[in-house]
Amino acid sequence: MILEEIMKRKVYTLSENDSIKTALSMINEKKIRHIPIVNDANRLVGLVSDGDLRDAAPSIFRADYHVEDLERPISSIMKTDLITGHPLDFMEETAALFYEHHISCLPVLQDHKLVGIVTETDLLHTFVELTGANQPGSQIEIKVPNKSGKLYDISAIIKKHNTNIQSVLIYPDKDDATYKILVIRVSTMNPLQVANDLIKEGFTVLWPNLPEISS
Repeated sequence: MILEEIMKRKVYTLSENDSIKTALSMINEKKIRHIPIVNDANRLVGLVSDGDLRDAAPSIFRADYHVEDLERPISSIMKTDLITGHPLDFMEETAALFYEHHISCLPVLQDHKLVGIVTETDLLHTFVELTGANQPGSQIEIKVPNKSGKLYDISAIIKKHNTNIQSVLIYPDKDDATYKILVIRVSTMNPLQVANDLIKEGFTVLWPNLPEISS
């Protein structure tokens, strides 16, 4: 999946000469957490977050005495060293950027112009949809040797139960690099029979780990 499929195209922006007060009003009115700052050519020049604005605004105990703080331009607090994406970037690579750089949003540029924005909430919603966690079903976790053909063999067993596979996640076994863990979400609320058949075929089922399942 690429960013243009999940990014928000309607982006609320301000110019670097707009005031902190204007940015605070936009954050509250539009219920957003980030405001890209652009120039007259819609080129990205900075970014402010709700956290930046909270830090810059006067506290409630001195608001009446330092109203000038709110009239300062956004350029005085905006971040300019930004990580950006392209509409054709892959979502997985973007998620890695969020993880590695501890960012909470990613402006998306095309031909040097702002065309969208992706937030950590967008990534979370997409991840839920990709894994099928928002659909009725259940999960089976299987430990398998890191060899080709294992997923095919498991799929054949699941097929015998007329059960659809909603998603498959694969990650390395932390304790043994020669094994991987397959997390398979299936469209049945009771995976016990599938798990039982997997065990009978010699697979190590980590979940469901219930007394009813026996080899």
